[in-house]
Amino acid sequence: MLTRKQHELLTFIDRHLKTTGFSPSFEEMKEALKLKSKSGIHRLISALEERGFLQRRHHRARALEVVRLPDDLAARAAAIAAAPLVQPDQAAQQNAFAPNVIRGDFGGRLPGVRAANEAGAVQLPLYGRIAAGMPIEALRDNGTHIEVPMAMIGGGDHYALEVAGDSMVDAGIWDGDTVVIRKGETAENGQIVVALVDDAEVTLKRLRRRGNSIALEPANTLYKTQIFPADKVKVQGRLVALLRRY
Repeated sequence: MLTRKQHELLTFIDRHLKTTGFSPSFEEMKEALKLKSKSGIHRLISALEERGFLQRRHHRARALEVVRLPDDLAARAAAIAAAPLVQPDQAAQQNAFAPNVIRGDFGGRLPGVRAANEAGAVQLPLYGRIAAGMPIEALRDNGTHIEVPMAMIGGGDHYALEVAGDSMVDAGIWDGDTVVIRKGETAENGQIVVALVDDAEVTLKRLRRRGNSIALEPANTLYKTQIFPADKVKVQGRLVALLRRY
């Protein structure tokens, strides 16, 4: 038996996943349930996990999966799925938009240009936008991929992120750039990393270890270094390449 708030949150997450393909942010959940702080959302999610309704994909922010629904929601979803499709009337069919699709086959048309597979490119998942400013809940698995030349990466698993913000401009990383990240949980001092803070927020910063603390340094004098207890920061990967379009 779920409480009213647990039921509301599960309904909101399920609807958001079906509409957008990714789970809502803690801020969106807080506003939807009209709560004053994110701590209440954390408690509701933990309760739904314990009851087997939600599952959290670890090492990713904004990655919730609805495992099952309460009986009333499940019955409603089944009824919608079983409902017959409404057939359009004949006039609507006659006036329906019927686009002409031109199939392009441009491989080999431009001299000196090779197809991606011939040039040694790989498809990397583009998870979404990451803050190069204040930490935000940004990692998002939306099924989008980007082509990256193999010469830019080495061994290991990689993914790509779009940069939002200007706090790393002095390191040559601008708003709108795409960064290529090698997955890993360790990094050397001074390396630029994707850092997960408090299991909820991710940011792109230069990492410095200071005793039992970790400093996340910007590369812009307009921003301040943020210092966290070491157990509050998890390295998600380190920067290995950058892509930019003009």
